[in-house]
Amino acid sequence: MDRKRLENILKKFKDTRVLVFGDAILDEYIFGKVNRISPEAPVPIVEEQSRSFFPGGAAYVASLISSLGGNAQLLSITGDDYYGTKLSSELSKKGVSSGGLIRVAERPTVLKTRIIAQQQQIVRVDHEKKASISAPAARELLAKAEELMPLVDVVIISDYGKGVVIPSVFKEVIRMAKKNRKKIAVDPKPAYCLHYQGVTVITPNTKEAEWSVHKTITDEKSLLAVGKELLSRVKSDSILITRGEQGMSLFEKGKIPRHIPTFAREVFDVTGAGDTVIAVLSMALAAKANLLEAAYLANTAAGVVVGKVGTAPLSLEEVKQALHENF
Repeated sequence: MDRKRLENILKKFKDTRVLVFGDAILDEYIFGKVNRISPEAPVPIVEEQSRSFFPGGAAYVASLISSLGGNAQLLSITGDDYYGTKLSSELSKKGVSSGGLIRVAERPTVLKTRIIAQQQQIVRVDHEKKASISAPAARELLAKAEELMPLVDVVIISDYGKGVVIPSVFKEVIRMAKKNRKKIAVDPKPAYCLHYQGVTVITPNTKEAEWSVHKTITDEKSLLAVGKELLSRVKSDSILITRGEQGMSLFEKGKIPRHIPTFAREVFDVTGAGDTVIAVLSMALAAKANLLEAAYLANTAAGVVVGKVGTAPLSLEEVKQALHENF
């Protein structure tokens, strides 16, 4: 792999335009300290010291693209509530347009609250409604997708299983993208993995890939079998299986599979690794990288992110520095 070529691709990130369609989440972090146990139950009492909000899910993917210099358009559903307003505000701070966020009254904004004390997560509380979005909300999404599609180079589908990414919507988004000759990258959930037909690349992790074809990956032979079957069944250009500490495996039509080793220096937190992969992979494709080059850059960026705690920001300089260390 030519490092200079990869660096030139990174330079083009500032010109990339990406549409991120998926489940927008608001992440809340409550930091505190524990000095005593509750007299009401054997649980710690956390004295709150600070509270922070960050875009999560597909919203985090969009914020990553913005932090790396690209233009991100987020297409999703939020509640018509305080947290929906808060998410729009946090996105604005990160340079992401919330013009594609459709607010509906019948479902709450997805909120994940993490309570952390003594540098450990005590508990996570999820506030959400996982039922599929309503037909009127789906129509609004598709109308907005049609409006935004000509303005972007690549489309990301980021499925967190919260009811926004449903077949009636994502199949139409894929059709629109193909009609407009846009590349399509999908970060799937197993339930719909085989429904993403004919896209540019799908990025399941090992468990998602196994579940999709009902086979277990135990060694290189079984990995190759799962990757090839998945590639054949979804009829996409490529499958990129993310394998944690074992790196990634890229399966492309008509080419031999390629294995990319992990570039993580030290793993502190895998939160956001998959989002980083799909964001950087898509930006690289928009910058005219081939799939193998895009996968190398995505793997390099993910190696940086897992060395941080939580959904931490990622800069282009950090990715460039990691390239220098890895190549």
